[in-house]
Amino acid sequence: MFKKILIANRGEIALRVIIACRELGIKTVAVYSEADENSLHVRFADEDVCIGPARSADSYLNVPAIISAAEITGADAIHPGYGFLSESAYLAEVCEACHIRFIGPDPNVIKLMGDKSRARRAMKKAGLPMLPGSDGPIDGEEKALKIAKEIGYPVIVKAVAGGGGRGMRVVRSASELGNALRTAQREAEAAFGNGSVYIEKYLENPRHIEFQILGDHHGNVVHLGERECSIQRRHQKLVEESPSPALTDKVRRKMGSLVVDAARAVQYTNAGTFEFLMDGEGKFYFMEANTRLQVEHPVTEWVTGIDIVKEQIRIAAGERLSFKQSEVTFSGHSIECRINAEDPDTFAPSPGVIHAFSVPGGPGVRVDTFAHAECTVSPYYDSMIAKIIVHGRDRAEAIARMRRTLEMTVVEGIKTSVPLHLRILAEKDFAAGKLSTGFMDRFATAPKGSSVSEKTA
Repeated sequence: MFKKILIANRGEIALRVIIACRELGIKTVAVYSEADENSLHVRFADEDVCIGPARSADSYLNVPAIISAAEITGADAIHPGYGFLSESAYLAEVCEACHIRFIGPDPNVIKLMGDKSRARRAMKKAGLPMLPGSDGPIDGEEKALKIAKEIGYPVIVKAVAGGGGRGMRVVRSASELGNALRTAQREAEAAFGNGSVYIEKYLENPRHIEFQILGDHHGNVVHLGERECSIQRRHQKLVEESPSPALTDKVRRKMGSLVVDAARAVQYTNAGTFEFLMDGEGKFYFMEANTRLQVEHPVTEWVTGIDIVKEQIRIAAGERLSFKQSEVTFSGHSIECRINAEDPDTFAPSPGVIHAFSVPGGPGVRVDTFAHAECTVSPYYDSMIAKIIVHGRDRAEAIARMRRTLEMTVVEGIKTSVPLHLRILAEKDFAAGKLSTGFMDRFATAPKGSSVSEKTA
C-alpha cells in the first residue's frame, strides 16, 4: 500500500480523497494555488505545496509543478480527483516515467476513451449499442451532409475531444449543417486544441443514464449499478440519483453485464463511468466513457455501501477488488444536489465571502463540501461549493429528506442554487420520475409556481 498520496486537485474532492487516505492510514500532500492558501484541503492534508498563481493553467493544470511537488515530498502516488488533470493521459504518462503511481486508468485507455470517435468504434466492437453516426471525424461539409441525410435529421455535431457541451451543435436541417460544423470545429479547437468533430443521430429528450465500473489489474471488473443524470443545464448535471426510476432489475443486470464486458475488452482498470442515452422506448445508446471518479459517485457509494475512492487507491496499489459482482447489493435510494454559487434565476456566478454556512445533518444526510463560515468562493474555479447527498428507504423518502435538508440549509453572503433545487424537487414530473435531458429547458420557461407537467401536457 502507498505511504503518501499527493492530491492534484482542490475543494471538496481533495477533502474526499484525504478522508479516504486517513481511514487507510496513508499520508497526504495537498497542492494549492495562491487563491486557495487558506482552504480546508490545505489545512487537513499532512503536507502542502503551493504550485502557482490562481489561474488554473498556472497551478492545477501545471503538470511540471505537480510532479515536482510529488518528488520533493516523496509522494509515491497521485490522485487527480475529477476535472483539471483527471483525464490527462499526459499526466499519467509522466507519472509512469517518474515512477509515481497514477490513481486512474492506464494512459492508453485514457487516450482511447478521450477520443470520442475512437471510443465509439471500440465500444461498438465490444458489443455496446450505438446511435447511427460517422465512423470517425468528419473532414468536410460534403461528407457531413451525406451522413446526415443517411441517418436523418436532427443530428448532433460533437467534438472528438469534447466534454461539458463545448464543441457541440444540434442541427435540424441541411441548411444549418455547414455553419454548425464550422462553429463546433472552432469551439473545439479553442477549448481542447483539437478541432476534429463527428456526427451522430440526435435524440430528442432522452434520459442520461451512466453505469459505474471498477476494474483491477488481475482481470476482475464489476459494475456498481447506474445513476440517473438527466437533470442538466447546458450539459452540466444538477441532480443525480441511484437507482434510476426508469430501470428494472432485469435491465440493470443486462446493461451492467454489457458494460463489464466492454470494460474488459479494453483492459480497463480503476474507476470509470460508461454513459448512455435512453430513448422513450427504453433502448440504450453508448455516448462516452469517463476515465475518472465522477462528481456524483456518493449516490452509488450510499446504495452499495462501497467506498469507491478507497477501491481506487487499493487497485492502483496492485490489490484485487475487495468484493465480487455477486456481493454487490443495492439498498434504498440516494439523491445528490450540486449546490452552486450562482443566482438561482439567472445562473450568473456569485463568488464572494460566505458569512454563514450550515447544512443540517440527521438521518440519511451526507455533505461533501469545502465551504465554511468566512471562507472565500473564488471566481477562478468551478462554482460548485457543496454536494448534498441523501439516502432513504425508497425514492419518496429520499426526495422528502432532500427537501427538508435544503429548506434548513443556511448560506449567507453569496447566492446559491438551493432555491432552484427546491423548485425542481417540487415538480410533479420529478416526483413521478418522468425525467429527460429536456427537463430544465421546459422548467426554465415555466412561470414560477406552475408545473412542468401542466405546461407540457
